[in-house]
Amino acid sequence: MTLLFGRRARLRWLHLIIGGALLMPYFLVGTVIVGSYRGGADVFTSPAAQLAAFLIALPMAAVTGLFPLVRPLSVAAARALCDVRADLFADGPARTRQARVRAAGWFTLHLALGGIISGLTLALTPYAVAVMVAPLLATGRDSRALLLPESLDGPWFTALAPVAGIALLLAMAGCAAAAAALLARRAPELLGPTPDDRLAAAERRAADLAVRNRLARELHDSVGHALSAVTLQAGAARRVLDSDTEFVREALTAIEETTRRTVGELDSVLGLLRQGEDGPQGPAGPGLDALDGLLAHCGVPVSYVARGDPGAVAETVSREAYRIVQEGLSNALRHGAAGAPVELRIAVRDEDLEITMENALPEGPPVVRPGGGRGLRGVAERAVLLGGRTCAGPGSGVWRLNARLPLTGPPASGEGRR
Repeated sequence: MTLLFGRRARLRWLHLIIGGALLMPYFLVGTVIVGSYRGGADVFTSPAAQLAAFLIALPMAAVTGLFPLVRPLSVAAARALCDVRADLFADGPARTRQARVRAAGWFTLHLALGGIISGLTLALTPYAVAVMVAPLLATGRDSRALLLPESLDGPWFTALAPVAGIALLLAMAGCAAAAAALLARRAPELLGPTPDDRLAAAERRAADLAVRNRLARELHDSVGHALSAVTLQAGAARRVLDSDTEFVREALTAIEETTRRTVGELDSVLGLLRQGEDGPQGPAGPGLDALDGLLAHCGVPVSYVARGDPGAVAETVSREAYRIVQEGLSNALRHGAAGAPVELRIAVRDEDLEITMENALPEGPPVVRPGGGRGLRGVAERAVLLGGRTCAGPGSGVWRLNARLPLTGPPASGEGRR
């Protein structure tokens, strides 16, 4: 009985009744069309005419099912009432031809089965009740009152009428359960994602991952550099706290400026999490015009030489160049010789921007401080996304980082230089 009248069966039955209700406008149009060919005769008194109206209604419903918004509405109803796993359905309107055809097939099947089950429910339910209570009524003891053949008259009719009524209800419930099961089996096939939907979903996931990676690089470069600089400056200030108050004052000023600048950059990056991606050009941030502030409070002496016109550099390239320099300075702070200056050269040429950074390596075993490990990978990713390239490594007692970026940003094909 649970299979026929349980909660799942009732919800699926309701889903079929909704389909029957949605069929009614198309069915009424069909009755008008059939009635015009029958010379104005009453369509509802002829089963053949009603069947013709039903068959005319289905193609009209199929045409309606081709509209893109039919699929999300159908998916919402099926998820709530058909007891089918939610992950088997597609999300969003049907955009491709294949998706629209599938959605139209589902819509037509839903309305067709819903119309049949709704008709059975409206007709058989009161009739089955009348059959069950017939023995209690004087008129009910006559089989002709229930539109039954006279051959069924007899004492046995009175005894079997309740059983017959219950059998009718069970048969109706069985038909509804079978129709609902058919819809549930076809739901993943007709309302599930098409190959184009899966491709679009994969592209969305890839875009989301790209945004997350960009945000991770921004946070790593801005916050990581700031923490490295602040840590080293604070440590140096602590060591000379009692002997060199002027140095301590300068260190505290540098810490203040570094944290203030980093808070502004952090607000810019976190704003993307609230507003979403701001387009293919990437998140907003400081560019080469902000290098002076970075170099003044980076925690390490820098020898900076610039050649060419910075105004020729695209805004996107300028932002990425700033981050590359910032990461180079962070590496020098973490792994370079203490107090050794960093040589920074930026050259703007006809077609590309070249960044070269060199810093002395410490004597003895390499210095490894917490917080590193992903910076150079982020630098390489930034360059490749713009269509450039980088190289980094030790040589002749110095660590050298070189990056070449195209002045105009990423190429149209999206492929980096080889």
